Amino acid sequence: MGYIAVIIAVVLLFFFFRYFIKLEHRQKIAINTGLLVLVLLAYLYNQYKAKEQEKMLDIVVKYKQGKTIKCGKYDVNSTYFSLSTGTYTFIGKQNTPYYAVMISAYECE
Repeated sequence: MGYIAVIIAVVLLFFFFRYFIKLEHRQKIAINTGLLVLVLLAYLYNQYKAKEQEKMLDIVVKYKQGKTIKCGKYDVNSTYFSLSTGTYTFIGKQNTPYYAVMISAYECE
């Protein structure tokens, strides 16, 4: 899906830059600055998401090692919770005090 968006963006940029030569110098600078800021913001967002993903995967590894993880007001471990790997959600096991409690791994520390 991402490739389709990139192709559409390239086509739109092609048509945009086709008429780009008719713009004044100040307009060109403003447009290039805007594009640069947009690229910078996308890069920073990707860095943030990568760090968040790494943190979440570290939590999952600790859970699989049998360690107790602090998730808000809950202490999550394999005795009381199971892990849904598709959504990275801890779900309280049946016949435990935490039955049907669902906690996202993103909320844990």
